[in-house]
Amino acid sequence: MAQTEVLVAGAGPTGLNLALWLTRLGVSVRIVDTSEGPGETSRAIAVQARTLEFYRQLGFAAEAVQRGTIANSIRVRLRGTEAGELDFGDRGDAVHAQSPYAYVLILPQDEHERMLVERLHEAGVEVERGTELLEYDDLGNGIRAVLNGPGGVRETVEAAYLCGCDGAHSSVRRRMGVGFPGGTYDRLFYVADVRGSGGGLDGRLNFCVDANSFCIALPLRHGQSTRLIGSVIQSVGDDRQLEFAAVAPEAAALTGGSFAGVDWFSTYRAHHRVADAFRKGNAFLLGDAAHIHSPAGGQGMNTGIGDAANVAWKIAAVLARRAEPALLDTYESERIPFARSLVATTDRLFASAVGDSLFDRFLRTVLVPRIVPELLNVEAVRLRWFDAISQTRIRYRTSALSEGAAGKIRGGDRLPWVDGPGGGNFAALASLDWQIHVYGKAETALREAAARHGIALHEFAPSEAAIRVRLEEDALYLVRPDGHVGLAQPDQDVVPLERYVTRLGIAGRDA
Repeated sequence: MAQTEVLVAGAGPTGLNLALWLTRLGVSVRIVDTSEGPGETSRAIAVQARTLEFYRQLGFAAEAVQRGTIANSIRVRLRGTEAGELDFGDRGDAVHAQSPYAYVLILPQDEHERMLVERLHEAGVEVERGTELLEYDDLGNGIRAVLNGPGGVRETVEAAYLCGCDGAHSSVRRRMGVGFPGGTYDRLFYVADVRGSGGGLDGRLNFCVDANSFCIALPLRHGQSTRLIGSVIQSVGDDRQLEFAAVAPEAAALTGGSFAGVDWFSTYRAHHRVADAFRKGNAFLLGDAAHIHSPAGGQGMNTGIGDAANVAWKIAAVLARRAEPALLDTYESERIPFARSLVATTDRLFASAVGDSLFDRFLRTVLVPRIVPELLNVEAVRLRWFDAISQTRIRYRTSALSEGAAGKIRGGDRLPWVDGPGGGNFAALASLDWQIHVYGKAETALREAAARHGIALHEFAPSEAAIRVRLEEDALYLVRPDGHVGLAQPDQDVVPLERYVTRLGIAGRDA
C-alpha cells in the first residue's frame, strides 16, 4: 500500500499551487488528475496582485509577469466608442505603494498551468495524469483512498490528509457529503479567443457595454489575440450549441473592432455556490470544489490559489508537530466567510451587468462609462477599488490566529508592503515561516524570545514608506507564513508573544 503525507486531487492552478507550497515546506505530496495534460484553452486568465505576491514567496513571480501581459488600466467603451478609462494610478500614488504588482496580469490558464507544472517538476513532483480518485475512507488518523490510474490499474493510497481541488463537480466533495448550495444565472454567456483589430481589440483591457449587454476584451499572448467574455443577447437565444457567428455582430458593435478569425469559442452558464463546509475530518476542499461564482472581477482562480496558500502552511506545521492540530480548523473559519462575501459581491455586480431593469441600463450606459472613471481620479477611491480587485484587502481579523493591534494594523491583516533595498520587507516572506518584523530597533528581550522559539527576527529601518502604510515604529508584528499578521502590538513586551506562541503550540523551523 502506497503512502504519502498529502494526496491532492486536481491539478488545476489551485492543486498545483497547493502541491508547490507543501513541497517547499518539506511535505511529501502526490497530485492526481483525470486529464491527460494541462488544459489546451485559456480559461481563467486574470492573475491578481495578491496571487503574484504569493508567487514572489515561491520564487517565480518575475517569470509569471514575463510570460503574461500587464494591464494597468481598463478602458470603458460604450457601444464601441471609448468613453473613459479606469487607471490603476501613476507611480508614486497610494495604489503603487500597496503592492509590488499594481496591475492585473493577463496570463492564459494553459500557459499558467504549464509554468506551475514546470516548477513542480523542478521540485521533484510529477502530476499523475489519467488518474481518478474513486473513493476514500477517513480513518481518523488519516485517509485511505482508491485511485484508478492509466489502463484501469487500481491502487490504494494512505495519506494524512486529502485535499479536493477537483473543480465544481468535485468527487471529493460528493464523497465528503458536503452540500453545495447556490444557483445558476439565467443568461447564457460566451467566451471566445479571437484575432482582429480596431476598437477594443487593441491589446488593452476593455470593458464594453451598451443598454442590452456587455463584454470584456482582454489581451492574450502579448496582444496576438483577444479573449472576449460576454452575455448572449436575448434575440440570439440561449441554445448552448451556438457558434461564434451568432454573437459576432453584437461583439463587433460592443468592441468597435473587426474579427479576422476565432481560435476557440464556448458558451456556458455562470453559477454562484459555496460549499457548506471546507473541511470534514482529514479532507479539505479548495478552489472551485469549495466555491464558484461569476467571472466578475477575475476573482475565481485567484481565490483558489489563496485557499492553497492558507491551508498549506497549516498542514505542514501540524505534520511537523510545530503547531497544535486545532490550527487546521482556522482554514475553514478564515476562508469560508471570504468566499461567501465574494460570491455575494460578484453576484450583485454580475446581476447589474446583465440585468434588464432601468437601473441596470442606467448603470451600464451612464454610471460605468461616464461617472466611474471620474470618481477614480480620486486617489482614495482608486486605492479602495484596487484593494478589492487585487485581493490585497483580504484579512482575517476574527480568526483564532489574530490578536492585537499596532496603530491601524491589526492581527489578521495582510502585512503591508514596504519597498526598499533587497526587495523590501516582502523578501523575508520567501522563508514561508513565522517571523517577527520590527520597523525600528528590536530590544534584547524580544531577540531572546525569538531565538528561543526558532522564529526569525527582521529589523527594518524606519522609513516614509513604512509610515505611509501605517506600520508603527518599534512595534512588534508576528507574521504568519502566508504573509498575514498573527499578532500586532505597539510595544515589544514579550509576554503577549509568549502567550500567543504557547496557546497555538507554534514554533519556527529553526526551533
